Amino acid sequence: MSKKIKLRSLLIGGVFTLFFVALVGRLYWVQVVQGAELLAKAQEKWEAEEVLRPVRGAIVDRNDKVLAEDAPAYTIALSPTLIKKYHLENAVSKGLAAILKTSDNSTAIAELEAKILSRLTKTYTKPNPQVEIRNEGWKIDAEVADQVRLLVEDLKKQTGTKTNVGIYLLKEQKRFYPGGELAAHLLGYYDKEGQAKLGMESKFDEVLKGTPGSLTYEKDRNGVELPDAKVSYVPAVDGNNVKLTIDKNIQFYIESALEKVFNKYHPKSLTAIAADPKTMEILGMASYPNFNPNKYWDFQNQSDFLNNTIASQYEPGSTFKLVTLAATIEENLFNPNELYQSGSIKVPGRTLHDHNISGWGQITYLEGLKRSSNVAFVKLGYEKLGQPKLLEYIKKFGFGAKTGVDLPGEVPGIINMRYPAEFATATYGQGLTATAIQQTAAYGAVANGGKLMWPHVVREIYNPKTKEVIQSFEPKVVRQVVSEKTAGLVGGYLEQVVSDKAIGTGKNAAIEGYTVAGKTGTANKVEPGGKGYAEGKWVISFIGYAPVEDPKILLTIIADEPDLGGDYHRGGEVAAPAFKEIVSQTLRYMGVPSSAQQMKSSEKETKAIMPDLSGLTLDTARTTMNKYGVEVESVGKGSKIVSQSPASGTEIGTTQRIYVVMQENGDISIPDMTGKSLREAMEVCSIIKVKCQSAGEGYVASQSLAGDGESRVLTLQLKPYNELLQSDTDSAGAPPASTGKSDKSTSAKTGDAAKTSDSSKNADSNAKKASQPPR
Repeated sequence: MSKKIKLRSLLIGGVFTLFFVALVGRLYWVQVVQGAELLAKAQEKWEAEEVLRPVRGAIVDRNDKVLAEDAPAYTIALSPTLIKKYHLENAVSKGLAAILKTSDNSTAIAELEAKILSRLTKTYTKPNPQVEIRNEGWKIDAEVADQVRLLVEDLKKQTGTKTNVGIYLLKEQKRFYPGGELAAHLLGYYDKEGQAKLGMESKFDEVLKGTPGSLTYEKDRNGVELPDAKVSYVPAVDGNNVKLTIDKNIQFYIESALEKVFNKYHPKSLTAIAADPKTMEILGMASYPNFNPNKYWDFQNQSDFLNNTIASQYEPGSTFKLVTLAATIEENLFNPNELYQSGSIKVPGRTLHDHNISGWGQITYLEGLKRSSNVAFVKLGYEKLGQPKLLEYIKKFGFGAKTGVDLPGEVPGIINMRYPAEFATATYGQGLTATAIQQTAAYGAVANGGKLMWPHVVREIYNPKTKEVIQSFEPKVVRQVVSEKTAGLVGGYLEQVVSDKAIGTGKNAAIEGYTVAGKTGTANKVEPGGKGYAEGKWVISFIGYAPVEDPKILLTIIADEPDLGGDYHRGGEVAAPAFKEIVSQTLRYMGVPSSAQQMKSSEKETKAIMPDLSGLTLDTARTTMNKYGVEVESVGKGSKIVSQSPASGTEIGTTQRIYVVMQENGDISIPDMTGKSLREAMEVCSIIKVKCQSAGEGYVASQSLAGDGESRVLTLQLKPYNELLQSDTDSAGAPPASTGKSDKSTSAKTGDAAKTSDSSKNADSNAKKASQPPR
């Protein structure tokens, strides 16, 4: 018996000894071997960390008008458990599908409803799951969120509950583009996954995105912050703002005009660039078809995202004659009164023709320029200037190389002439390729006294809080291409291309009261694969600037394959009238006086510096400005002045009118602007933040408003002052400064394309393509 007890005691003691050894070993393993790792994991569980997101910097125009900014957004989250509890699966699916639909297509709505229902009826292993509806319910606008809130209230009434029925709105941020499609290719977009795509958003992503911060604190098992817990706070650093050279109003003029051309002629694409020729700051840049960066997923074709201004190359046609003209003037080879035989000319391996195959007989080189004669430019560039010099000037003007514009995706174009016939056709823009930005820069060199400038779209980068400028981008001279004298002569000759109503191919671009220099282009398109030229397909263009004596705006317009009904002679109806519309509105917006206005404003006025009127009452402001002899006009309802135009510190004259805004929030009602000049009306539109477009010339005869909020557009119908008087319209708003007549475009029936015949099979295939060289 004692032996059994002794054995049992030894057994029990052994077990306890083994257990003790195992326990000590485990403690050693946990505390010593794994101690650091487990302590780190415990620390993670004790601590809660929140990522503090920075605000992405805004993109603004040259006048600080917002083009892209961060805005509040919401993501819809659903609780299937709660929704099932109240038996609302079908009601929620149907209600949300009606709110989140992207079209009125019944099939698409039914598919979305089924998608939401499947998420609600799915079996989840995790208790109380929370599901999102992507992409339809992800980062929705405040307006859509309001509709969701109304749906929740309706469902609460149906169920008789006061608690949430399983639909939540999670606060987030999204990128918002107030102008919608405005300047879309230039801006690019920022997608919902937080990736910058295309344009400025991509190019300056590092500048715009800022640096995330963090907030770390100790918590209990329920996630509640512990008392006296250590807190670590690293603030987020918001992104910087990017200010562009773009003017939002000019961009609007461009896109409005292009939309009309697009709807009328249905081209494959449309391209436009407006620039200040003295600095080559880009004032507006647009491509059609367009897209809306707020809804970047909604597009017709992937090519809609292509920025044709820098990423598309084409045979320029007769707009390229600028290079040949400037080169021969610089080399003293151009005599405007010298005669030559038009119609056709032979070069090694080719016979080249004018677009009027029989020609116009013996004419002067100046007439050849006005008529856009190909033969004239072959004689000038190929025979007089010669191949080496021609190539030298082509490269000096910047062709065959990137301009270095501060946008992603620029292509250099192709300059690869090897045979005599290729040099001959290059004199009028065939057999080589160029981009819209290259052409714009080349014309800018002539408008700016022969200086080729660097084209750019960014003016500066600055801190949005302190307004400190971090980096600025000044205009840069690339090189002197031709002398100032030559540039002036070229501008004078190009002005005659537009002003000669009888034979000038650019006459549809003429603007009454302003001098315009410009050149048309109609180039045949190469067949895919480079096998000759396509029948009935052309690239139509017009490039010009105004006023010639002191250029303020340079504009390039290119239409790729417009529907001309098979008649290239109608090319003059496409780009030139659009040029006229955009430039005339821009010159008035800029306050550039017409010739008639200059005559009227011969009286001298006293200049003064505009004081700061903000915070003053209207009566006090008027008393303050009485000593300067200027009128103060108010818009909006309020007791004190919120903003003013012109800004404080600006030089003002005694005949100037001052506008003040009395209202800080909400849409300001549009005042009656009947009788005002376009410049005055534009000032009012600018100060109350309303887009403005005009038709006709003279003074405001009537006005109409469309849209609301940021998308409000005011259309002004203008008439000459004498017509306003005859129609008993109140014209007390402004004394007449001009009696200009309304512009009515006339259709040009001249063509740029010319015929070519091959006389040698040994010439290079690229030299054999043309059946209708461009003019």
